[in-house]
Amino acid sequence: MRNTWTIFKRELTGYFATPVAYVFIVVFLLFMGWTTFYLGGFYDREEAHLQTFFGFHPWLYLFLIPAVSMRLWSEERRSGTIELLMTLPVSLGQAVVGKFLAAWVFAGIALALTFPMWLTVNFLGSPDNGVILASYVGSLLLAGGYLALGACISALTKNQVIAFVLSLILCIVFLMVGFPMVLDFLSGRLPEALIEALRSFSFWTHFGSITKGVIDARDLLFFGSLIVLCLFANAVLLDLKKAR
Repeated sequence: MRNTWTIFKRELTGYFATPVAYVFIVVFLLFMGWTTFYLGGFYDREEAHLQTFFGFHPWLYLFLIPAVSMRLWSEERRSGTIELLMTLPVSLGQAVVGKFLAAWVFAGIALALTFPMWLTVNFLGSPDNGVILASYVGSLLLAGGYLALGACISALTKNQVIAFVLSLILCIVFLMVGFPMVLDFLSGRLPEALIEALRSFSFWTHFGSITKGVIDARDLLFFGSLIVLCLFANAVLLDLKKAR
C-alpha cells in the first residue's frame, strides 16, 4: 500500500508540474459549459436540472480521457523511464494501480470543478439533488472505465498518438454497443440474448441508469469489474514487454 501511495503521489504531482494539466482542466470546463449552455440550450429549457450537462459527458470523455490515459505508459516506454521504474522496490501491480488512481483522481478534480453548475441550478430552482449526486458518481465511474481501457492500450505502444486513437476507438465501441440506434439496427439480425449481452457491456447503458438517480449494484459491478480486469491486463502486458 505504501508503494502504491508513493507512485500515486509521484504521478499526481507530475500532472500539475507542467502547464498541460491546467490546459486540460480549462479545456474540459470550457467544453462542459459550451455543450451545456449552448448546444444543450440550458436556459431555453427553463428547467432546474443537469440532465443536459451529464448527457454530454460520455461524448466529451471520448476525447478528453484518452488524452490523459495515452501518456500513462507510452511516455514511460518512449523515454526509457519504465526501466528505472521497474528497478525500484515496487511491484508491477502497485505501479499500475498507483498510476491509474492518480489519473482517475486528476479526472475527478476536473469534474469537481464543475460544482458551480450544481450551485447554479439550485439558485435557479429546486432540482433533485439526489439525482445530481448520483450522476456525478456515474460520471466519475465512467471516467474510470475510459481510463482503465486507455491505460491498457497505453501499455501496448510507445507512441502516444497511436495510444490515443486506439483508446478512442475502443471507448467508442464500449459506448455505442448500448446506444438505442445501434440496438435497433441489430434487432432482428442477431439473437435477442446476444443483443442483451451487448447492452449489458455498454457504458451508455450503465451510465444512463445511474443518471436517473438509481445507483444499482449491477452498474457498480460493471464498472468495478471492468476497471479491475483492465488493470490486470495492463499488468500482464507490461510483464510481457518486460520479459522481452
